[in-house]
Amino acid sequence: MNHPATYRDRRVVVLGLARSGVSVAKVFHALGAEVIVNDKKERDLCPEADELTALGISVLCGYHPEDLVTSETALLVKNPGIPYTAGPVRQAEAHGVEIVTEVEVAYWISKAPIIGITGSNGKTTTTTWIGELLGEAGLNPLVAGNIGTPLCEAAEVATEDNWIVAELSSFQLKGTSAFRPSIALLLNIAETHLDYHGGMEDYVASKVKLFANQTAEDVAVLNWDDATCRAIADTVKAKIVPFSLYVRLDKGVCIEPPFERGKESGADHKIVWRKEDGTEQTILPVSELGIPGRHNAGNALAAIAACLAAGAAPEAMVPVLKGFRGVEHRLEYAGEVKGVKYYNDSKATNATATIMSVGSLSSPIILIAGGLDRGSDYMELLPVFRNRLKGLVALGETRAKLANVAELAGLTNVRLVEPEEDAESTLRKAVQEAAGLAEPGDIVLLSPACASWDMFASFEQRGRIFKESAHTL
Repeated sequence: MNHPATYRDRRVVVLGLARSGVSVAKVFHALGAEVIVNDKKERDLCPEADELTALGISVLCGYHPEDLVTSETALLVKNPGIPYTAGPVRQAEAHGVEIVTEVEVAYWISKAPIIGITGSNGKTTTTTWIGELLGEAGLNPLVAGNIGTPLCEAAEVATEDNWIVAELSSFQLKGTSAFRPSIALLLNIAETHLDYHGGMEDYVASKVKLFANQTAEDVAVLNWDDATCRAIADTVKAKIVPFSLYVRLDKGVCIEPPFERGKESGADHKIVWRKEDGTEQTILPVSELGIPGRHNAGNALAAIAACLAAGAAPEAMVPVLKGFRGVEHRLEYAGEVKGVKYYNDSKATNATATIMSVGSLSSPIILIAGGLDRGSDYMELLPVFRNRLKGLVALGETRAKLANVAELAGLTNVRLVEPEEDAESTLRKAVQEAAGLAEPGDIVLLSPACASWDMFASFEQRGRIFKESAHTL
């Protein structure tokens, strides 16, 4: 697409409301485009519609009109979660209408440079951490994207003195064409969202679009421990800054001495920045990071690399690296009841995330898992089930699959929770079952390895119900 100002008096269709849809509709309306917003949900489920209607924007709810997208349409801006099989998207493809997401629009209107963060796991933690680190360093970050604030809202108020720090999903990146972040981070790649993308090839290609328009003036931060991240390095035109937990890097941000896979970390491990001139600087000991887990050490390396590229002084970052306590629903400590600790990791929507979270905790674990069935057999969880779990409580569409893995692992403390009258009651029952299996000194961990949409509106809702359930045991 071109700059939104070039769509004056031209028809722009915004597909899907929510905050990002409202934000992008306002942008085009203010610039004189003929904006039509459409959402398949009924009007009473679209509270945002009234705000747009009051501005004179046409809002159609409850159905997708057959003539929504025609040859006269200049652009379709799609909510990232709407699949490309949806009727209006197919219409746009048939008429040769360009299809983008809000990310593309925000890029065109932003005066501030953008730090884009993507990956299968760790995006929200890393994005939040970068925002706090840049804030401590006085670099005026605006945190937005898939983390809460729509990217267009941040872009509209951003100045050249800001940095926009954007969490970006594969859904958002798939709908970009000219988007060019000044600093781009790829944290890792794991099998997820294959129902949306149709396979790993499209999923990886969508992630890699983050780097497509970067030049030698930009920076690409890549996880050198991830085979897919390393494989794309030859295709990236930006300056590459690697980070690694397990490799002694000649340049980049790494652990010294490197961690060894399968072995516990010692107190001697430090985070080191190796510069291009051959010198190095120790940032801080890994043991002093504010949140536990080797995967969070990896998130810290990525965040440090990005902030160094943005001009933050290493010394300015240390207080935040020590004081950061994570974000809600990401291995969040939810309290202790009768000697049992409860952790909310509802954001773990794939098996890899669950494996990392279980590996971060040392006490015996009763795992609550299960959710939307996207076709996985979850066999990658077998070693974790065999070696790290004391018990499993499975719920949701995947409960039988997870119970099968538990049986193969020889795990005997297994409970399957059948659906109750509603999702909240089902999860409360799961927490009660887990509490019944736990003893003082144990941990009950909600780390579902699945998306929430079979039962809940979001992983946030699932996590909050878990915490409420634990608090009322």
